[in-house]
Amino acid sequence: MTTETLGFQTEAKKLLHLMINSLYSNREVFLRELISNASDAIDKLRFEALNDAELLSNDIDLKISIDFDGEAKTLTIADNGIGMTREEVIENLGTIAKSGTEEFFERLTGDQQKDASLIGQFGVGFYSSFMVADEVSVVTRKAGTTQGTRWVSTGEDSFSIADVESERGTRVTLKLKEDANEFCEAYSLRSIVRQYSDHIAAPVDMPSTDSESDEREVVNSAKALWTRSRSDVDDDEYKEFYKYVSHDFEDPVAWSHNRVEGRLEYTSLLFIPKRAPFDLFNPDAKRGLKLYVQRVFILDDAETFLPMYLRWVKGVVDSSDLPLNVSRETLQENEAVKSIRSALERRVLDRLEKLSVESNEDYETFWDEFGNVIKEGTTLDNPNREVVMKLLRFTTTRDEPDPETGLAKPRTSLKQYLDRAQAGQSRIYYLVGDNESAARNSPHLEVFSRRDIEVLIFGDPIDAWMMSHLTEFDGKKFQDITRSDLDLPEVEDDADKKEESEEAKDSDESNEPLLQRILDVLEDKVEKVTKSQRLVDSPACLVLSENDVGLHMRRIFESQGRTLPAAKPSLEVNMDHFLIQHMDKVDNEARFEDLSQLLFEQAALVDGSFPIEAAGHVKRVNRLFNELLS
Repeated sequence: MTTETLGFQTEAKKLLHLMINSLYSNREVFLRELISNASDAIDKLRFEALNDAELLSNDIDLKISIDFDGEAKTLTIADNGIGMTREEVIENLGTIAKSGTEEFFERLTGDQQKDASLIGQFGVGFYSSFMVADEVSVVTRKAGTTQGTRWVSTGEDSFSIADVESERGTRVTLKLKEDANEFCEAYSLRSIVRQYSDHIAAPVDMPSTDSESDEREVVNSAKALWTRSRSDVDDDEYKEFYKYVSHDFEDPVAWSHNRVEGRLEYTSLLFIPKRAPFDLFNPDAKRGLKLYVQRVFILDDAETFLPMYLRWVKGVVDSSDLPLNVSRETLQENEAVKSIRSALERRVLDRLEKLSVESNEDYETFWDEFGNVIKEGTTLDNPNREVVMKLLRFTTTRDEPDPETGLAKPRTSLKQYLDRAQAGQSRIYYLVGDNESAARNSPHLEVFSRRDIEVLIFGDPIDAWMMSHLTEFDGKKFQDITRSDLDLPEVEDDADKKEESEEAKDSDESNEPLLQRILDVLEDKVEKVTKSQRLVDSPACLVLSENDVGLHMRRIFESQGRTLPAAKPSLEVNMDHFLIQHMDKVDNEARFEDLSQLLFEQAALVDGSFPIEAAGHVKRVNRLFNELLS
């Protein structure tokens, strides 16, 4: 047997030091790398055997074997896959040690996490073995040949290579470092295999845990459910797998299983939970999909594959276009990941839309749990905003609140709203309140109630932010009914036409003196005082112009430390209200001033949008009581 010693280049030695001490933060991934290489060798043998059946004997089971010796402190990972020739050993195990070294260093960025992805690109994941081993030996024989090869190195200055007799396949043996004892313990090895390589298609076997038995046992499941055809997986299997990946006790409400081939190749299995996790709104909570590359486990919570508002989705994505050592940081910059992310996002949205059609009950359950998170999508996902808007559900003025909670379940979609809209209605009307109850009691709803025009009711903190991003749906513009330029549909009812026609006869000149008197009192609080067309029962209301920032958005900005210029509302008054008609006859200026101030304060209290001075308000009310009771 002739042994040849080949020296590593200076750059290669430097490279090995970098990989061993810097690029891997978790030493146990070396086992994932070696098992992955073994799995690839088996896959390649299966492929080659399609054209040369003699390469694969029917009586030999393809498998990966792990053996360890605690006393000798050795760990061996063997496979009976394709194997390598002497030339391929030098090429595959010495890629970096030869022509690839210079290019590798040219690609280094100085960011260890980013540089780690280069390992997969240059095929040197094998060298992670030196994180735990003082010496690594590889014995291999290529299928269809008779001569084996042994490669040995300490990862320092050189490696040796020699011809040997061996079985088909590859056997990698590590002489473990003093601080790597856990890698020759059965329990630790089984745990690592199940965590990182459970779904490797080839069986991974180890000696039986029965100390009196010489038998071996398979320690991985040896089947990747997501790689199977959908027709071969029943509902119960999907539900059990969901519980495995999510640690949830309940069944999912729906799932989507797809394989994509072409420019990109990947498989996804995505689940829609029935219940929201307790940490759904915790920004530090772990989220994301389980990432596999060629059925090898990479990350448990790869958040890059779905946007933040879909953080509740559970499942697996398995790509053939990513390196095994891809890091979280490089995932964000990888073009293949960006394409996969876009496709997965749309797949989840399509599945939700399908669920809303197939099972209204299931979708309502989902919405009650995740509705406010879906609303985030209208502000974060411009390309899919129209799709997200179809998923939204709202409470409207036609819904009866629950007697116990005082709240109504949001069950109306935008399509349903428009289907029920009045003839000639060109707007989608909505009202944002501090809460649902406050919104329902707003005087801004009075004209809509009289005309039986449906209005969307908002009472959650996120609603104002969401509506600041929505302009129209299906060609109909959204309109905040608290704004000054209210656009109502033309009146169809004859009685209403007659009533409004009579109102129109009131000349602006006859109203102007009263409106001006009120403005003179309130000029420091309001921009103008105008006659209202929206009030029926209330004497007055406050409105903002279309360009003013509303109260709820103002609160959001202020919570972020932003200061906005003060907004000056307009006061709209109901000229038919007895209080306004009484004010027109008041000659006492002090009393008129009190009534004007109370008119503003009453409107501000009901609206909840503008502060009032409590002490002054109480004094004015007491003076009014005194006059009435004296």
